[in-house]
Amino acid sequence: MTAWTILAFVVAIARATSVGGGVFTFLLVVTFVGLMLFVIRPSLSSWMGREALEREELSAGLLTIVVSLVLISAFCTELIGIHALFGAFLAGIVMPSIGGFRDKLGVRVEHLSSVLLLPVFFAFTGLRTRVGLVSGTHEWIICLVIIGVATLGKLGGSAVAAKMTSLSWRESIQLGALMNTRGLMELIALNIGYDLGILSQRIFTMLVIMALVTTIMTAPLLTLFSRRRATSPAGLAATATF
Repeated sequence: MTAWTILAFVVAIARATSVGGGVFTFLLVVTFVGLMLFVIRPSLSSWMGREALEREELSAGLLTIVVSLVLISAFCTELIGIHALFGAFLAGIVMPSIGGFRDKLGVRVEHLSSVLLLPVFFAFTGLRTRVGLVSGTHEWIICLVIIGVATLGKLGGSAVAAKMTSLSWRESIQLGALMNTRGLMELIALNIGYDLGILSQRIFTMLVIMALVTTIMTAPLLTLFSRRRATSPAGLAATATF
């Protein structure tokens, strides 16, 4: 939530043409968020009908209301000047939880998104990524530095924080490796930055490579530290006891 909020305001600042315009956009965002959270959210369950929300199968009419709300919310945030994505995200937040409605809705939407929309998004991002732009030793060094800084910041920061909560270093690094993966959310943020002109195509490509590398390295790191645990004296003792 904090990351999406910060990203929304970064987009608003990037799109603002003046200080006054930025302040006006900020006020519109606050107003819209307040309207969604304190007006739409409390009233949404009564509009949909409690009985309809508690049914085992979601009706076509209910799904129509949900999709309409998502599209209208996305359209409003696009008009305000942040991004349609934030409106859709906010619409998901205000969905009622009565009768497990969110879980049932997630099951229905997941099939469409994972089978159709997600592959299209990955293909779209891949078509934008031109690895050939990263040429020469100097630019590949910059790319490696980006990967190193990203890994140090997320894996290292998470590991140190975990160690401060009395976890062992091995467990802390494993947790840091899990947190270090970027995947889908990173690609969404990169595409927004590219659309706004904040990122050049070369930097966009470097950051996509960073997202892929930090995601791919997760499983090998977890396997590496799991093996270290198994080959350590404490690990062997635990195995023998089991």
